[in-house]
Amino acid sequence: VRLKVINIIREEMNRIGAQEFLLPAIHPAEIWKESGRWDVMGDNMFRLRDRKGAEMALGMTHEEIMTSIARNSISSYRQLPQVWYQIQTKFRDEARPKSGLLRVREFTMKDAYSFDIDREGLDRAFQDQHDAYHRIFTRCGLKFTEVEASSGAMGGSQSTEFMVRTEAGEDHIAVCEKCGYAANLEKATSKLAETIDERGPDAPEEFPTPGVRTIEDLVRFPGGAPSDRQIKTLVYIIDDRLTLVLLRGDHELNETKLMDATGALEARPAHQEEIREAMGASAGSLGAVGVTRASHKKIDRIIADASLSGRRNMTTGANRDDHHLRGVAIDRDINVDLWADLRSVRAREGCPRCEGTLDVFKAVEVGHIFKLGTKYSESMGARVLTSDGSEVSIVMGSYGIGAERVMAAAVELCNDEAGIIWPASIAPFQVVVTPVNIKDQEIAAAAERLYDRLEEAGIETLLDDRDERAGVKFNDADLIGIPYRITVGKKIKEGKVELMTRATRASEDLSVETVVERLKELVSNPGPDTPA
Repeated sequence: VRLKVINIIREEMNRIGAQEFLLPAIHPAEIWKESGRWDVMGDNMFRLRDRKGAEMALGMTHEEIMTSIARNSISSYRQLPQVWYQIQTKFRDEARPKSGLLRVREFTMKDAYSFDIDREGLDRAFQDQHDAYHRIFTRCGLKFTEVEASSGAMGGSQSTEFMVRTEAGEDHIAVCEKCGYAANLEKATSKLAETIDERGPDAPEEFPTPGVRTIEDLVRFPGGAPSDRQIKTLVYIIDDRLTLVLLRGDHELNETKLMDATGALEARPAHQEEIREAMGASAGSLGAVGVTRASHKKIDRIIADASLSGRRNMTTGANRDDHHLRGVAIDRDINVDLWADLRSVRAREGCPRCEGTLDVFKAVEVGHIFKLGTKYSESMGARVLTSDGSEVSIVMGSYGIGAERVMAAAVELCNDEAGIIWPASIAPFQVVVTPVNIKDQEIAAAAERLYDRLEEAGIETLLDDRDERAGVKFNDADLIGIPYRITVGKKIKEGKVELMTRATRASEDLSVETVVERLKELVSNPGPDTPA
């Protein structure tokens, strides 16, 4: 199955003129330091030293290697455009590796990279890859959703993910069925219902809140406030800078959005002792009213979610244990250094593009394409001469597919209580020939003849000639997920066999003479309920 997925990927890459490379698995640290990502990748990168003490890493992605090759082999606009790819094992030191195929430390990826003289060329290369990905996933029998995504540590100006909806997924996507808007929750935005606040007092009023430690505690507290009228104050260490992050009380922080908004390499919640030292209060009583660099020397800046802009008569912590402030007006009382979209979108919120609403689904990422621009070529000196003799940085794109993730997504989409139902295009075999009794010479001989005819017709066939009961063979075929089964039994005396479609359980009795043609037809044009 894995090899079939890889072959489909290879065929579609070759179709758009990409050239295949074989790249090293061990990378010198120097090129990662050139791009600035040696430190960015953190603990996700497997690192090692050779016998001379030189730092190295197991390849987790290949932008640096490909850029290094490009700068040494491409010097003129006449050599562009180029599209290079590799299909090899990659390594990531996952913090929480899981069984199965989704989150593992060693996996097979197709990485492709485009090199162009300008943004228009990148746009064309990006579209070529986009279209190729559609063909790849369709050929692999996947129903997928194309979504907007964060570029994260890859960088660049635009990225698109290809997601397969499944409860086994670790990602979440927001989708509007009305207009087709779709985005990874790390990137998704939404329209919130308009909020009209009462004017409130002319200055915040402090009041005691003994025992209040959480948003819900304050909701229940007499004289407290509903969660959407509270300001949640979080303390984060962002690239070693102590930062206050403000959200509406009923909203959750999206750390990817925080990283994107600040351009941070690292971000983490502050520890309790760090919070106490910086703010003088515990986490349940924090607030940003009156906080400045002068009053709180350890606080570097205040970042607020855009949904708080203009809000009045809000409630927040007073920076004194067991006390809160009511009547807070954001623009009047808090010195916000940066406004940004920081919150995670929730189901049933308004679509940002139409009057529809958003649904949120779990999904598996099977592919991701990026417009890198000049992020790597500038930092690593990959430059070419233009037609007028000037020198410019190569404009790049990056395009990845996880072969095992495609397999996992197919399993999650195509299964029943009996086992897997592989799409015919990637199934280990397209059909299994099952003689019900191999001790019956007529049945055994007919099964072997049929096997030979199917192979000659180019149909990938498994002959299950084990000396087992028919039920055992049927169950094993269902478990393995072979799309079609031909049963050779007593009806062979009449020149007939049974052809069963695994996905629908539909069966038909056919003559030995016609079953091959019928199977060729089914493999080429599966029904609407059968994986392609």
